[in-house]
Amino acid sequence: MRTIWIDADACPKVIKDIVFRASGRTQTPVTMVANQYLPKPASSLIRCVQVEKGFDAADHYLVQHSQPGDLVVTQDIPLAAELIDKKVAALNPRGELYTLDNVRQRLNIRDFLDTMRASGEHTGGPAAFSDKDKQRFANALDRWLAKKV
Repeated sequence: MRTIWIDADACPKVIKDIVFRASGRTQTPVTMVANQYLPKPASSLIRCVQVEKGFDAADHYLVQHSQPGDLVVTQDIPLAAELIDKKVAALNPRGELYTLDNVRQRLNIRDFLDTMRASGEHTGGPAAFSDKDKQRFANALDRWLAKKV
């Protein structure tokens, strides 16, 4: 059975709640991975894995344990690239499904902005999380769930 994984340290609570409701509705297992304790709903479908603190410890766990056909909710672009290479779907909290085509472009933009920030340029941050983002995520999750047979 396919699993939905959540890169949970930085995932907005509202996104986790959407995933939890979808899990109950579709009986899809969910695993949250974080380097800190996270509360979870009382559901046998939802589990939490607390990894040791350390740079990319949760990312390494997700790459090692997710399987082709699974879905990982993450906003970490390098992690998404690794997952896609492994045939694991990656969806960001704003509802964008990463693909072979767009993840390389996102990595290039990320690297460029890192270079700009390192040179002292103020590039700003992402836009505030909106209701439209939440709706796009829910729709993308529903599309992924509908594909599983």
